[in-house]
Amino acid sequence: MMRLYLKLLALAPLLCASAAATARAEPRGHLISDNIPDAPSSLTDKLDAYLNWRQATPLGWSPKGALLISTRFGDVDQLHLVERPGAERRQLTFLKEPITSAAFSPDPSHGGFAYFKDVGGDENAQLYYQRLGEPAVKLLTDGKSMNGAAVWSNSGREIAFFSTARSGGTEDIDVVEPESGALPHLVASGDGAAWYPLDWSRDDRKLLVLKYLSIAESYLYVVDLSNGQKREVEASSGKAGIAGAKFSRDGQGVYLISDRDSEYAQLRYVNLLSGEKTVISGRVPWDIEELALSPDGHYLAYVSNEGGIDKLNLVDLRAHLDMTPPILPAAGLIGHLSFDADGKRLAFGFAATSQPRDAYVLDVASNRVEAWTMSETGPADVAKFVAPRLMRYPTFDEQGGRSRQVPVYVYQPASPGPHPVLIVIHGGPESQFRPGFDPWIQYVVNELGFAVLAPNVRGSSGYGKSYLSLDRGTQREDAVKDLGALLVWLGAQNAFDAKHVVIAGESYGGNLALAVLVNYSERLRGGVDFGGITDFIDFLSASPPYAQIERRAQFGDERDPDMRAYLRRISPLTNAERIARPVLIVHGRNDPRVPIAEAEQMVNTLRSRGREVWYLQALDEGRGFRKKQNRDAYYQAFAQFLTVVR
Repeated sequence: MMRLYLKLLALAPLLCASAAATARAEPRGHLISDNIPDAPSSLTDKLDAYLNWRQATPLGWSPKGALLISTRFGDVDQLHLVERPGAERRQLTFLKEPITSAAFSPDPSHGGFAYFKDVGGDENAQLYYQRLGEPAVKLLTDGKSMNGAAVWSNSGREIAFFSTARSGGTEDIDVVEPESGALPHLVASGDGAAWYPLDWSRDDRKLLVLKYLSIAESYLYVVDLSNGQKREVEASSGKAGIAGAKFSRDGQGVYLISDRDSEYAQLRYVNLLSGEKTVISGRVPWDIEELALSPDGHYLAYVSNEGGIDKLNLVDLRAHLDMTPPILPAAGLIGHLSFDADGKRLAFGFAATSQPRDAYVLDVASNRVEAWTMSETGPADVAKFVAPRLMRYPTFDEQGGRSRQVPVYVYQPASPGPHPVLIVIHGGPESQFRPGFDPWIQYVVNELGFAVLAPNVRGSSGYGKSYLSLDRGTQREDAVKDLGALLVWLGAQNAFDAKHVVIAGESYGGNLALAVLVNYSERLRGGVDFGGITDFIDFLSASPPYAQIERRAQFGDERDPDMRAYLRRISPLTNAERIARPVLIVHGRNDPRVPIAEAEQMVNTLRSRGREVWYLQALDEGRGFRKKQNRDAYYQAFAQFLTVVR
């Protein structure tokens, strides 16, 4: 194995030089491959075996008790209906673009469902309505604004959603009646922040809405639809993050997920009449991520994120009793909770290391869980998929008089080491690497022989709000130092080959990958940036008004002269001359969050300094690649890059 590394190391400069001399920007359908050599069939054949899989996401119930799911048909995700466990999936939509979210009207007399769809990943999602069994589709929005977060009223006559239609730069909350043909009407005006409808009161006279400024600062209001007046829930002078909320069935209170007065997000109940507060999840020392309430108010379900692994929790509200749901097939990820109309069945999505996400249903009375979908894993042998180990490594600063520990998931090949290393950084920054079903990582481990390390550096969610805040403002570089500490730590482990390390990230992870290349190029063989920020000033200045508040809370306010100077100094573009290793840069042409100019300016700057750059862009994608053929092309380029630079 070592002789193979040495041979590849000797050949890498020649291969890169050859690629630079012969490869050009080559259009391939909606993809432009620039300076990327074709991958050999020996690579693509094995990779294809890992990429031909599907998953199913439960989106809710039809009024008649069928399950609405999203699963890939052809190139993109489409809507399907499943009547019973293991039944054939009945396809409802046949579109060229993926469906981002959908829900049935609770009114069984209409049998209609609404869904969002954008074009080319531009995130200007439009709201559509269609009756089950009828081909006609009705566009409910203006066709050009950004819309989302649709919530049906209890009667099933109206939909509340956020929209930028009024001003283009402010997220308002509108209501539309799909069957009436009337245009949406404004019920709550935004003020530059992001506003989301969360729930209707049982009589449909009030809306529960969220004003979202950042993950650490949100405000919850009850809006009276008769006069537009807002009343804040749990008003306080302090800031708190809110992750979700539902009206109680009697309308006297609200269940909400909040980190107020707590290090972690807790599930709480607030009485709207007395102001009395009750913590429901107090025994769980982790973040609560999602909640669902049965229509009759009998049961409350919620998910706790316990060190990156999810746990399903269920409460009998009438008996004031914590229930114990059945054990799931493996440790994994849970989400997309929804009760059926009778409140007797709870649907949720479940995924694990060797199992793609499928729709599961818990029968509450019998306390029995059953899979309703069985998604295909393709020809890859999932029995060989490697489960990661959760480890921790010391970083540069201290916590409580000891070195602060950073969590990292480690995937190791079964073959003897030391192994080359791929470091994978999640996006966000306020997100978390989770050990779900990821055939790409399994391919890298099982076929390319890399160990994959996925750290949750400071600023990651899931470890308390103190850890979340450690990379704010002028502490931004401390996350880069966490990755520098990881490079030092893996060099001291016998299982890893510290001379053959590649770093990669998507979104904010792409920015961190570039920053690590700037600061630690001598410890790396190359890096991959998918959709990363290259210049903080350009990124923040170009952000739309409804996103600037959140992004300035995350990264700093570029209008402040000192912060502007700091952000300019740490931007990867400013320090491009310090990147001394090959880079693969990938971006969607229609990305509304990190514009394509961020990628192009880095490509041009690196090439002007004689650096080796592979560049892949998709003309019909935005944030990330949602279409299978584009995602497959990205992984092919990534696999080829790893083979060349290792």
